[in-house]
Amino acid sequence: MASTTLICDTEPWKDLKGHVKEIEKTHLRDLMADVERCKSMMVEFDGILLDYSRQRVCQDTIEKLFKLAEAAHLKQKIDRMYGGEHINSTENRSVLHIALRAPRDKVICSDGKNVVPDVWTVLDKIKDFSERVRSGSWVGATGKVLKDVVAIGIGGSFLGPLFVHTALQTDPEAAESAKGRQLRFLANVDPIDVARNITGLNPETTLVVVVSKTFTTAETMLNARTLKEWIQAALGPQAVAKHMVAVSTNLPLVKEFGIDPANAFAFWDWVGGRYSVCSAVGVLPLSLQYGFPIVQKFLNGASSIDNHFYSTSFEKNMPVLLGLLSVWNVSFLGYPARAILPYSQALEKFAPHIQQVSMESNGKGVSIDGIPLPFEAGEIDFGEPGTNGQHSFYQLIHQGRVIPCDFIGVVKSQQPIYLKGEAVSNHDELMSNFFAQPDALAYGKTREQLLGEKVPNHLIPHKTFSGNRPSLSLLLPSLSAYNIGQLLAIYEHRIAVEGFIWGINSFDQWGVELGKSLATQVRKQLNLSRTQGKPVVGFNFGTSTLLTRYLEVDSGVQSESTVLPKM
Repeated sequence: MASTTLICDTEPWKDLKGHVKEIEKTHLRDLMADVERCKSMMVEFDGILLDYSRQRVCQDTIEKLFKLAEAAHLKQKIDRMYGGEHINSTENRSVLHIALRAPRDKVICSDGKNVVPDVWTVLDKIKDFSERVRSGSWVGATGKVLKDVVAIGIGGSFLGPLFVHTALQTDPEAAESAKGRQLRFLANVDPIDVARNITGLNPETTLVVVVSKTFTTAETMLNARTLKEWIQAALGPQAVAKHMVAVSTNLPLVKEFGIDPANAFAFWDWVGGRYSVCSAVGVLPLSLQYGFPIVQKFLNGASSIDNHFYSTSFEKNMPVLLGLLSVWNVSFLGYPARAILPYSQALEKFAPHIQQVSMESNGKGVSIDGIPLPFEAGEIDFGEPGTNGQHSFYQLIHQGRVIPCDFIGVVKSQQPIYLKGEAVSNHDELMSNFFAQPDALAYGKTREQLLGEKVPNHLIPHKTFSGNRPSLSLLLPSLSAYNIGQLLAIYEHRIAVEGFIWGINSFDQWGVELGKSLATQVRKQLNLSRTQGKPVVGFNFGTSTLLTRYLEVDSGVQSESTVLPKM
């Protein structure tokens, strides 16, 4: 499907550019008055309801976006992804995170080989291992049950699993299964993150999961060596084999580190880091905490959306509609940002995860063929749970810059509360805001309304709300493990759709490399200055000045002896 034609050179793109003028003549107050239009913008699948009627679109806009999808060969690109073709052309790889949650009897091939049996070999191994640890048949070096897990990883090896863990913590079924256990995630190479993660833990009852595909990621491996030293200092060198396992494909380095290769759990190069939560990267630590059956439900939820995305017509296809609306907002209406606003505290780590999936995938300046893009691609993603965000950045969203919003609500709370005598339950109070905020953004408040309320003239400019600010609403039936998997997959596929339309490669991330390579030069300088007193050389004036100032102060550690956190 590779083509040197940019999507912006096609007739459907140009047609949409012209169509913007028509949309600019409308206001959401008027669009929302068209009941038939609103009905056409409700989509339901497997208990999830999507309402995109508060987007700045009419039915004609949607038809034009479908024509754009056709010009971008969206269906063929989806088919190529599901068919295991090497759509990640810069790394010559398949993109098959869908295989991670496929049923055992599914056939999904990469390079002519069905990868699903390999996936299930690892899943079965995780199930067996996690059950042995949880039951106490696998114990630590001193015979104590391993009830605490620290997962070491960074980026996709951390944000996705953390999101799922945080969402499951208050699910009654998952919480019951996790009783007496705790799971922590160590990502930042900052020693403070190490100190926070080991505070209150006993090495005798702690299992460390080191997540690194190559077993060479600098931050992850320094943290791994630190926790290895923590375990050895307390329990001796022989304890590492009982207290550390790996998620990696580099078995020689795993063995060299001191971890038994039999306790390494594989994943594959067709799994991108930010798409890896359904691999051993997420499934192993989550299964140790919650048990494999809970995690299986999460995988099943993601799989249900995989099937929906692949087989449903675009008119009723949630990820396709969401992706096309994002392209419309970014590339045609000129809104570069998107707010992700889940009205559930359990989803507090959802926005940070999607921030990475979206911005690392689609933060590109060239097409998949290497041609500079004459338009902006990618969204600036941020968000907080409601109602916290309302008392933070909603001011800007209502009366400052226009930022399209995703409102995510849940019908049934994980932890319902009702106080006798209150007008509504705590969850109803939360959801009152979920239903009200999108309308407030859409309709706003006019000068005439304010005059009718006898607002003083000098306050009218300050209390006027322009409205006409787009949003969409996703309503989930509950927040079970299954629903969490669905939500994840909806956003994963939405982001792929955006990339397919823009004609970029959403599955590489060369942008993270340059800073890391420059850090290697700095690391070498720090070592020479600390150990041999060498002056700072080879850097620009600003960096040299900062480095010299940094080195003037005693670091508080001696290079000839090990120092661990004091907390």
